[in-house]
Amino acid sequence: MTTASLDPANRPAVTRLIDFRPGMDMYWEIVRNGEDTDGEVLEVNGWLGPHQPSAPVHVHDNAEDSFEIVEGRLDVKLDGTWRTYAPAERAAAAPGHRHTLRNTHGEPVRFINRHRPAADYEAFFRDMASLTSTGKMGAGTPHSPRQAIYAAMLFKAHPTAIRTSRLQRFAFAALSGLGRMLGMSL
Repeated sequence: MTTASLDPANRPAVTRLIDFRPGMDMYWEIVRNGEDTDGEVLEVNGWLGPHQPSAPVHVHDNAEDSFEIVEGRLDVKLDGTWRTYAPAERAAAAPGHRHTLRNTHGEPVRFINRHRPAADYEAFFRDMASLTSTGKMGAGTPHSPRQAIYAAMLFKAHPTAIRTSRLQRFAFAALSGLGRMLGMSL
């Protein structure tokens, strides 16, 4: 770490940082959000550590989700096919297209992620970061029933952000209800 990186003037404002660590080796710096752009885009500079599993395959019904690689390699699954993207390449999931991402490589990846329009994505990712950074939810597939319940509650709390399969939605509704009965909350 350099002296320059310790200078507060060189660090992103806390309110612009979404940190998923230690539960998921990922953090984001918000470049532009819905408030900045009248809802047009949520744009973040993302960092994903090596060997990070994929999130569940999902769909954004009314938004494009794109990934522009800055450094490293990012694996993106679009409509059932995995492809590795390198610096200066861009992957984009059009509204309604199934997708996910992961980093199977030995080095971190830096990318620019954009959700157009911004919709509820910032709130969804802030809640997700809160759950992963506290260990309530892990990276990729949940490793315990408790993590599965929290993941279900997250998806249920933000129904317009991400759509999963019909079976996943059914399971998430049941798990989310169980979580509420157990007194769990985001």
